[in-house]
Amino acid sequence: MKKIAIGQAGGPTTVINATLAGFVKNTMKDHLLSFVRNGYEGLVKGNFLKGTDELLEWVLKNERVPGACLGSGRYPFSPAQMETAVRHLKNEGIDSLVFIGGNGTMEALSLIGAEAKRQQYDLQLIGLPKTVDNDLGCTDHAPGFGSSARYVAQTTNDISRDLHSMQNFEQVRILETMGRNAGWLAASSGLLRRFEEEGPHYIALPEKELNVEELVSSVDEAVSRYGCATIVVSEGVKWTGGEQIELETVTGRTILGGISKQIESFLKEELHVTARAEILGMNQRSFSYAVSTVDQYEAFLCGKAGGHWVRQGHSGVMVSLQRSKDRGYNVDTIPVALEDVVSAGERMLPMHFIQHPEDYYKWLRPLVGDGLSSYPPPIQRRDLYVN
Repeated sequence: MKKIAIGQAGGPTTVINATLAGFVKNTMKDHLLSFVRNGYEGLVKGNFLKGTDELLEWVLKNERVPGACLGSGRYPFSPAQMETAVRHLKNEGIDSLVFIGGNGTMEALSLIGAEAKRQQYDLQLIGLPKTVDNDLGCTDHAPGFGSSARYVAQTTNDISRDLHSMQNFEQVRILETMGRNAGWLAASSGLLRRFEEEGPHYIALPEKELNVEELVSSVDEAVSRYGCATIVVSEGVKWTGGEQIELETVTGRTILGGISKQIESFLKEELHVTARAEILGMNQRSFSYAVSTVDQYEAFLCGKAGGHWVRQGHSGVMVSLQRSKDRGYNVDTIPVALEDVVSAGERMLPMHFIQHPEDYYKWLRPLVGDGLSSYPPPIQRRDLYVN
């Protein structure tokens, strides 16, 4: 029987607790579980919660609840703090440390492994993936992304229809998505577009330099032809000065945001249109009504796989989701070295998907799940069809 500590780190998702539940259900009967409060900060402060029957029951009740039920957050992890964290784990008699998170989480987990070796402490390490940005390397996709992409696709389609009905009042809306340096989420905004009149009429991605002339031309053409234009921009897109727009810096981490406001002001001046910037905000990662059933299942599956691997003795690995070669859509869970995940860095949207969006949408559709709305054509303007 192993003594296992598990925590959650980084920005939460709508399905991060499903991963926790998958792990707990697979290990609670034959292992001793402890829960780390508030991510890596909890490790440094020695904030462990014993997995009593009452606490285990509470954790499992959170399986379909958004946000990280154990507490998460971002935490700058210095070498001295890492040494303290490992010492706490040692004092607690922890045999296995499991963390659910993204790029920063996996890097920290790898560094904890190195520090444990330095302290001659045999510590098993398992990483469980999550990120709405889908920028985690060595996996086809990460739990959390499918639900966020579903939200962005449906929201863009809905806001586009709302704008069509208000075009005598405003002509342009600029929707800003999450994603940091990767455009997976922003690109998903076009998944439900069926007609030329529907938005998005232009998508700006961090992987591609923003062409201001192309932006103006696309907006001008859409407004001229359809009466309005819906624009989607990722928060990590660089504006004309070549810099990403920052809202603020929190505990040493830059918080991106505000590019949509820059574009709003620019288009108002350039095209003399009424424009409105909308930051889609935290609903992208917390809106429970937008949860993809596929995403929910795969999140649970990752936790379950991590539980199996604790028994099998895997260490220094992250659960990777890879599409199987079976007919239809299926995934396999495969262990990949934490070092390889760290070396891979941020996973950007491939240029092939940028240049061929239909191929991206084909790749994306299984992840967002069924039941997304498809609408009839918007009302047609008579002057488009006058000879």
